[in-house]
Formats: sequence, C-alpha cells, structure tokens
Amino acid sequence: MATTHHDHIAFIGGGNMASAIIGGLIKQGAPASSIQVVEPVAAQRATLTEQFGIEVREEPGPQLTSAALVVWAVKPQTFKDAALQTRFHTQSALHLSVAAGIRSDSIARWLGTELVVRAMPNTPALVGKGMTALFARPAVSLAGRGMVDRVINTTGDHLWLSDETQLDAVTALSGSGPAYVFYFIEAMMEAGVAMGLTREQSHTLAVGTFVGASALAEASDEPIEVLRSRVTSKGGTTYAAIASMDQDKVKTQFMRAMLAAKHRATEMGDEFGSA
Repeated sequence: MATTHHDHIAFIGGGNMASAIIGGLIKQGAPASSIQVVEPVAAQRATLTEQFGIEVREEPGPQLTSAALVVWAVKPQTFKDAALQTRFHTQSALHLSVAAGIRSDSIARWLGTELVVRAMPNTPALVGKGMTALFARPAVSLAGRGMVDRVINTTGDHLWLSDETQLDAVTALSGSGPAYVFYFIEAMMEAGVAMGLTREQSHTLAVGTFVGASALAEASDEPIEVLRSRVTSKGGTTYAAIASMDQDKVKTQFMRAMLAAKHRATEMGDEFGSA
C-alpha cells in the first residue's frame, strides 16, 4: 500500500474527533482535496465544508474507493450498520477505528478485511495535545502502521499496544481521563469560590495548576510519588489536604471509578460488537 503524505483519507463520521484529525492533517500540509467525509447530519456537513473546504457527503458511495485510509469516527452503536453500508467501497483500504469498545474482530468481520487498526484517543486531540493508544491486527504492514502514525501524530502523542485487551484499560485511563481532570478542576474551582475567590480567579488558578503540574511530571525523571512528596511537608497545608483525602479514601474510590469505566468498555464491546 502506498503511504505518501497526501494519500486520500475518508472519514466515516464527522464529529469532534474527526474534525480534530482533519484540522491537524490540513495544518501539516494535506490538501483538502485528499480528504472526504461521510456525515449524515446536514448541519455538521455544512460546518465541515465551511471550516475545511473538504468534500462531505451524506451517504457512502463509489467515491470511497480512492481512499487509502478510512477513519471510523462513528458512535459504537451505529458502527455495524455504517460498516455494512460502506464495506463494498473500501475493500482495499486500511481501516482506523476511533470508536470506543468495538473490537477489531467485529470490525474485520463487518468490513470483510483484516486491515484494521483500533485507536483510543482522547479529547485533548482537539487542541493537538491528545494521547492515543493503538492496536493493529497482524495483517497490517509496517507501512500501514506508518500511515496511521502520520495521521495520529497530528493530534498529539501516541503509543502502540501489542495486546488489544489493554485498550479497555486505556479507555478507562486516558480515553475517559480528561473528564476526571475536568471533574477535579470543577471541585477546585468550587472550593476556591467557597474560600472567597472569584470564579474567574479560581478557574485561572485551577487550570494553571493542572497544566503546570502535568508539564513538571512530563519533564521530570523522578517518580510521581517523589514529586508529590516534595510539596507535602509534614504538618504543612498540603499535608493536611492529602491526609484528609486519604482519610476519605479518595484514591481508592478513584481507582474504583476507573475500574467501572473499564468494565463498561468491555460491556460495550459485547453489546455493540455482536455479529
């Protein structure tokens, strides 16, 4: 399979994640003429056309035969029907799915091809700061992986997995993870307001703290627990906060919440991936 920078790419589904990837591709020089989208919602078709100047159609058709890569950005519950409508136009393409929970066995069966890569991205991809985990079926060549690398690199960082079952854990950790961060930011903001700061001040301080702490964690070679201990002097203010959270078993409860997310990801594979 050819893997030039301007390979034709088709997107089935044109929502936020598809828009993030399309925007990244165009910023990195891919011509609008090399990208096409199938999107059933008229308003979203108009938005994509206006924003990117790309070809957007309501239904799949013979136009998809030119695609070297098909990106599946559909909801898990609609994947099977969309695949069965599209499969006859995409037999020679490599397929990249960003749909949560749907296993590659199901995708390969529906599409009639073994050239399938699963991805678990997250919403910071919308600003080029995404974290994506990838799994390729054995039939996918190194060149095919390279094509996926170039596409996903437009949204942030990524890592390849050798075991597809790990994607359910990835879904719980980084796929759903931005919501956890926003949840803690919300709590910090509400506490800030309760302590006398304005909402705007609390927002600036909370978001800035997460950005800074994440940057420090990324830049440092030291374990996370060491970085935490350095700002947790015994008897100090941070110590009081951490002790309070430990007493309330916040870490245990948080881990339990992530296991619930993983369990739901597995359920979705069973629920929406049936024959």
